[in-house]
Amino acid sequence: MLDLATARPVLAALGTKMDREQQIISWLEQDDMRMEALRIAGSLQLNDWCIAAGFVRNMIWDKLHHYSSPTPLNDLDLIYFNSLRVSQEIDKSIEKYLMNRSAFPWSVKNQARMHYRNNDEPYTSTSHAMRHWVELETAIGAKLSSSGQVELVAPFGIEALFGNTITINLGRVKPIDFKHRIESKRWLELWPNLKVANA
Repeated sequence: MLDLATARPVLAALGTKMDREQQIISWLEQDDMRMEALRIAGSLQLNDWCIAAGFVRNMIWDKLHHYSSPTPLNDLDLIYFNSLRVSQEIDKSIEKYLMNRSAFPWSVKNQARMHYRNNDEPYTSTSHAMRHWVELETAIGAKLSSSGQVELVAPFGIEALFGNTITINLGRVKPIDFKHRIESKRWLELWPNLKVANA
């Protein structure tokens, strides 16, 4: 059993984590564009879905940089997991349907087939697939529950997202890809307070 002196920092850390999760959810709920995208994606009732990568990551970096308007998104990464229907054509048809419903730049990928591209063993879920992404901060997504509540999908947790860092995934070390993504996506220009960790 923990004594009170030992328990306090543990409880404080849990409180911080819960506070930060709630802060991200609150930011999403106050963002009309992101909530519209979540509602549209949720209406498809895809299995194990979320809108991931820059959809949440960029918003957090914008908030940490105190930007008054959001940085435009190059795409909206809608990911899901369906091992029974893995054809790329299905993803393309979903993208087409979504683009007919909104002007958002949708990108749809069934994570049940992405292990082929990455030369991995098969993934078992959307969250498991995200654990193979190049940097920690990108592996975060948001979805709506069956009751319409915003939920986060964050296999590495959320702490790195509040550190103004870009951190290579040490479980999936790809230094060339890591460097290329930082440069091609101009993250250090768009968010100048960011620092590269574990490079």
